[in-house]
Amino acid sequence: MTENNIQEELIVNNQRIRVVIINGIEYISLTDLARYADPDEPKIPIQNWMRNKDVVLYLGLWEKIHNKSFKGVEFDTFKNNSGSNMFRISPQTWIKNTDAIGMISKSGRYDSGTYAVSDIAFELSNGKIITGRQTELLSPVRSGNYYVK
Repeated sequence: MTENNIQEELIVNNQRIRVVIINGIEYISLTDLARYADPDEPKIPIQNWMRNKDVVLYLGLWEKIHNKSFKGVEFDTFKNNSGSNMFRISPQTWIKNTDAIGMISKSGRYDSGTYAVSDIAFELSNGKIITGRQTELLSPVRSGNYYVK
């Protein structure tokens, strides 16, 4: 996420959600969405969400439709292992091993976080990431370019 990218911000339910536009594609911050579930360690809800077999299948389908360089064989390994208690995956591992384009993730002290295209971000925010709390961040009401409640 460099200086040439456009950065925007949404305020949803008094929470800041960063949006970055890279090469004309909007990516919504999964990290900011996950802070709703765990303000101190947002990576944990994201990783827990990504362990779910349905989520891995969804991510794989999205990539197969939108990404000609998607590595299907590597995806099959994740697909076969997902859902088990032993399965662990981070956004960086997913991106690196499958050449995924639906997510971007950067570690570091400044300008770090995990972002995803709106299709994937909405999947995360529609209650699949947050257990035990009602999800109010993004819902099926469209406002501008984003679904907000």
